[in-house]
This record gives sequence, structure tokens and C-alpha cells, in this order.
Amino acid sequence: MNLEGRKVLVTGADGFIGSHLTERLVDKGAEVRALVLYNSFGSCGWLDHISPETLKRIDVFVGDVRDPYRNRAMMRDIEIVFHLASLIAVPYSYHAPESYIATNVSGTLHVLQAALTEGVKRLVHVSTSEVYGNAQYTPIDEKHPLVAQSPYAASKIAADQLALSFQRTYGLPVAIARPFNAFGPRQSARAIIPTIVTQLLAGAESIELGSLSPTRDFTYVSDTADGLIAVAESESTTGETVNIGTGRNVSIGDLAHTIAQIASKPITISCDTRRVRPVDSEVDHLLCDNRKAAALLSWRPQVSFEDGLRRTIDWFAHPENLARYRADIYNI
Repeated sequence: MNLEGRKVLVTGADGFIGSHLTERLVDKGAEVRALVLYNSFGSCGWLDHISPETLKRIDVFVGDVRDPYRNRAMMRDIEIVFHLASLIAVPYSYHAPESYIATNVSGTLHVLQAALTEGVKRLVHVSTSEVYGNAQYTPIDEKHPLVAQSPYAASKIAADQLALSFQRTYGLPVAIARPFNAFGPRQSARAIIPTIVTQLLAGAESIELGSLSPTRDFTYVSDTADGLIAVAESESTTGETVNIGTGRNVSIGDLAHTIAQIASKPITISCDTRRVRPVDSEVDHLLCDNRKAAALLSWRPQVSFEDGLRRTIDWFAHPENLARYRADIYNI
């Protein structure tokens, strides 16, 4: 299914991955409607910072996935849906678990119901590698057990299963895309790479981090967006779950030293106990088995880890971008 000329909806388009995906879809010639979370400031999130020419081609729709009536309105005349709207920070889910149920579970239910009612032809539900919990084996394929080690992970497992149930029960053409750790320009400061980069660039004497031993599979955001699009375009993904990751992982400690080397900044690291997850909640290792994506989608990452870090550091180094971040506080 070629997306050129198709009417496409992106929920969570005002966020990090959502804004990059929206730009990518416009470049591919899709007619894009972008759901952004209503706020009294009139902000469209990161869509306010894309090129004015691209923004003019986007139908910006203000709403909230928690409102079933607004979801019906945003879904009218839409053929393809990318559902990204969610609360995503693991640490905040310790403090506000009900918020995660309201947005990630009930919000997903409302999106699915609206998509079914309005006759959507394909819905790509965006999951997360956090649903796998601690790796019981590596690399992690799509058959790996789902283990909720945080309220966030539990809410995403529930949302994933709801989406698949709509495919099995009602025939809604659903596919699950499961990205591993995306990174790049515009990512929020609650994520590890912006945490390190902003502290370094702000001249911190010591970089404050939590656990240094966990490993993650980092995927540059343009590759993540291309993977999501490939899931939508494939005729073989209905009812399937597809991992989107590189097949390479790195520890948080090694990540910090690599960033410092690329940025040509000296680095010392200190432990901030607030940033350490509860012992049984920490996911120690994530490493993607991306063979299914290669087989079904012919998708492979195009941007190397090191090149992606360079692009990310260059973006954050721009004074206007760095000024948007608070490197002196712990962002949960």
C-alpha cells in the first residue's frame, strides 16, 4: 500500500517520534492530519518547529485521545492511522499510574473504536520495547514474553492487546510496531541521550545519571519513522507485531563516554539516586531481533549509532534548541 495521496492520521504528532513521522509522511505525498494535544497556549508541540512549508501541508487537529467524541471527529475520511499518542516516561508512571491507564489504555480503546466506526483501512499501533521487561534471551524477538516491570509497561501491554483484539474480534486491520529506543533531535529531556547531551553542553562539572550498567538498543529517529511507515505499507503485517531496532546495544555508561568523545567534552559521572529505578522495575538489557522487519518489510536501519549521535549533538548544540531544555533538573 503506497501512502502517496492517502489520507493519514498521526496521533501524538506533536511529540518527538510523531513530529518526525509526520514530516516523513508529508515528504512521501500523504495527506496528513496531525492530532496534537489541546492546550490553552495554542501550542502544536514540536510541529511548531518544523519548516513552515511542511506545516502548511498538514491538517492540524486539536484534541485528546481520552475523549471518544473528539476521536470520532478526527477519524472522519481517514484511511491510515498511526497511533502514537501516549504517556511514555517510565519514572513518572511510578507517581501517576492512573494517568497512564487513562491515556494509554482508555485512549487507545477510543482510537480503536473510532477507527472501526469510521472504516479505517489500516491502523499501526505503536508499542515499546519496554513491554518485554528484562531480556529472558537475546536478541529479543516478537515471541519474547511480555513482562510489565513498570506501570508504563503494563499500560502499553494492555494497549497492544486491545489493538490486537480489535483485529481478531472485529476485523480492524491492525499492526503492532514495536520500536526499541529511538533517539534524535527534539527528544524530551526525560530520555537518557538528551539527559547526557544537555548536561554536557550546559557545562556541568559532573553528569548526573542513574544506573550505568543497563543496555539499550538505540535507533535513530528517521529509521524509526521509516520503520513505522514500512509497517503501514506492507500487506503482510495485519495482526502482526514487528520489532523496529538495530540489533546492537550499548550500556548507559559506555553511551555517556561515547557522547563525550563525539562532543569533545571531558566527562565525569556521578550517581543521582533519584534516577535509579526500583530494583525489580529496572529493565537491564534490551537488544532487538529485527529479522522479522527485514523479512516482511525489507527494513534495515540506515543511520549508524555514531552518526545518529553526531546529528543529535549538533542539533542540541544550537543555542536556540539547547535553551528549550532544563539541564539542571531531573526530568521524570
